[in-house]
Amino acid sequence: MPQREGSSVLNGAGNGGSGAATAAVERLRPLETSLESVIRGKPDVVRLSIVCLLAKGHLLIEDVPGVGKTTLAQGLARSVQCTFHRLQFTADMLPSDVLGVTIYNAHSGEFEFKQGPIFTNFLLADEINRSTPKTQSALLEAMNELQVTIDGRSYTLPPPFMVVATQNPIEHHGTYPLPESQLDRFLLRLRIGYPDLTSEREIVRRRDFGVYLPNPVLNADDILQLQALVEQVSVDDALVDYLLTVVDRTRNHESLALGVSPRGAQALFRATQALALLEGRDYAIPDDIKRLVIPVFAHRVTINPRLSIAQRGPVAAAAILQEILTQIEVPL
Repeated sequence: MPQREGSSVLNGAGNGGSGAATAAVERLRPLETSLESVIRGKPDVVRLSIVCLLAKGHLLIEDVPGVGKTTLAQGLARSVQCTFHRLQFTADMLPSDVLGVTIYNAHSGEFEFKQGPIFTNFLLADEINRSTPKTQSALLEAMNELQVTIDGRSYTLPPPFMVVATQNPIEHHGTYPLPESQLDRFLLRLRIGYPDLTSEREIVRRRDFGVYLPNPVLNADDILQLQALVEQVSVDDALVDYLLTVVDRTRNHESLALGVSPRGAQALFRATQALALLEGRDYAIPDDIKRLVIPVFAHRVTINPRLSIAQRGPVAAAAILQEILTQIEVPL
């Protein structure tokens, strides 16, 4: 395992920053507990959602209807005392419904900009792939640059800013596939899956039928401080080389028509730092990268269209990435 030689000291704590990392875990534990009360029996999904938040990323939750996509998104947003807006994406939605609109004020004789729902800390884009590509593209600048441009004027979004989007599988009726440029702006894509028998029994017996909204356990300043700690997590050069080797293999694999972009490599680097901090370390290890490759990369690669339909199934990208991981020597 790569050592922490030359690692940053988190928040000035001694012992290589382990004290600050441990303190960060204690601050994050209530958030993890809160989300686990919302999404039963899915600890990995909960943990990766928090990783995405800590890494200043945006989260895409893709699965069949009814398994808790919106519940997870709302639970994550409601567990932090920040501003929150929910947008139900539909085929007739316009970009102005997301960004806002400039209108003429007859009393002042001037044009005024009325902010849209995107001016928030957490934006839940529910069923994002039910809107047209034109409306989907309204989120691109905000997700990448944390600002929006209306009528030639740029407006900065309030930090922290996170888009949590849900989508149904593209095989469902009335959906528009997200373009590669938009998928690349989501740090992680998660699939929740069906719950196990014990967890589903608890869900069925719940009295509060519908979406359960937890109480806030952190505020905006807490999140900003934790995100700053993530940036101080040490990643050994050997691990960076390992990460880039995985990226390079995706660009040269015969079964992939499109490999991982530099933005994707940056996303895995930040997610690796966030996962290390969440687990109480001020340094990353190879298992952090191996654990994150599929949720960070699977939606960024494109399967070669020359393959058969069976070979281009929904789990094909994950299988190819797993194959690549088995072929690359892990740094010691």
